[in-house]
Amino acid sequence: MPAGDESDIQRLRSQLHALTEVAKTLASPLDLPDLLAAVLDKITMVLAPAQAGAIMLWDPSSGLFRAEAAFGYDQSILKKIGLREGESITGKVFDAGSAILLATPDAVADAMSDMREANRAVVAQSLGSQALPISSLAVPLSVGNHKYGVLVLETLVGPARFTRQDIPFVQSLADLIALAIDRARLETRADVIREAQRAEKLRSEVMATLSHQLRMPLSAIKGYSTALLLDEIEWSKEKRDEFLRLIDEESDNMETMISEILDSSLIDVGQLILEHQPLRLPHLANELAMETQRRTTLHRLITDFPPDFPIIEADPRWIKQVFRNILDNAAKYSPEGGLIVIRGEVRANDVVISVSDQGMGISPEDLIPLFERYFRVKSPNGLNIPGTGLGLPIARSIIDAHGGRIWAESKLGEGTTIYFSLPLHRDIVAAGPCPPDSRRIRRGA
Repeated sequence: MPAGDESDIQRLRSQLHALTEVAKTLASPLDLPDLLAAVLDKITMVLAPAQAGAIMLWDPSSGLFRAEAAFGYDQSILKKIGLREGESITGKVFDAGSAILLATPDAVADAMSDMREANRAVVAQSLGSQALPISSLAVPLSVGNHKYGVLVLETLVGPARFTRQDIPFVQSLADLIALAIDRARLETRADVIREAQRAEKLRSEVMATLSHQLRMPLSAIKGYSTALLLDEIEWSKEKRDEFLRLIDEESDNMETMISEILDSSLIDVGQLILEHQPLRLPHLANELAMETQRRTTLHRLITDFPPDFPIIEADPRWIKQVFRNILDNAAKYSPEGGLIVIRGEVRANDVVISVSDQGMGISPEDLIPLFERYFRVKSPNGLNIPGTGLGLPIARSIIDAHGGRIWAESKLGEGTTIYFSLPLHRDIVAAGPCPPDSRRIRRGA
């Protein structure tokens, strides 16, 4: 067998092995950027002229090609490149829809002559050299009518250079890469559709629940007010006062529900911002305890704070809301009355406030989703308890924004204790675990 034939057979075997390895890599459970970087690593192992390269993907939202993966370049710098349609090697291959071989330095320089200066600077900086490649092979990444980008491979110093024999192999690699990109995009679209369907289902369930919850106090208000307006019935003063008291209570219930819905919506769209002030939590707790006490005769509210309890920095408007939401839950879920105790404890880096009731308690399985939006604990005796399921989730968002945390302990039939912590110092807030967006808390103007 002639030496040339043996060389061709060896080259074909090497390429087949490389295609197999690339296919295996593309089948691995990696995110798309990691997947593409791993494929480029495989290419450098089998294709001698490939000393640098990049997978340039078209971004329809910006109208530019971006480097999704690269080798031979400083990827963190190359990420800054943004090629327009038709610009440089990438743009020309994408427009043509077919491979381009640039076998000489002059051919490479000519293809890159229209590259904007900002992009030239990015390429030179990411390569660490002003010198252009001496050969390049670029092939389109497409599946059917879907064009995703371009695979660009480059020779920087030689001696090996790309030839026409390399085109079928590199195009086969590009087709495998394009299939992986297509699969990832389809999965993303499927995830978006599933999330949209899930959100729509949740929205429908929430609207049904909120409509039901709001209809109940509205029906009660309508019923009592209609009764008072009946000309044919002369109500006693005691009965009229009772109806007016019930109307007032149901109006308060509706106001609380609407306020919770509005607060939750504002938090969702980031229209709330914290305004920290020096805050005396014992005074605030006493104020909210008296406010709650005026609305109930079944419960007795007491506060218990050490005399040297420190002043902290927090937003008083929103910490009041946390107290209101927790105290409202404590009263609602202890319908037979009892003590509600607000306690304060000082720890090394934070303070912990607890609100304990003597109510029906919460089962262990209900403690897990307790702070999720729209979740409502089921009453063991079937008693309907009004509410939106937003009070505790709103409290969690506010406490998270302050750099604290909130949690619950409970036993069925014995009551529930809700705890929340707040940092002693603002520098702890800055380093706290709350998500960046959740710090933007204050009712917008």
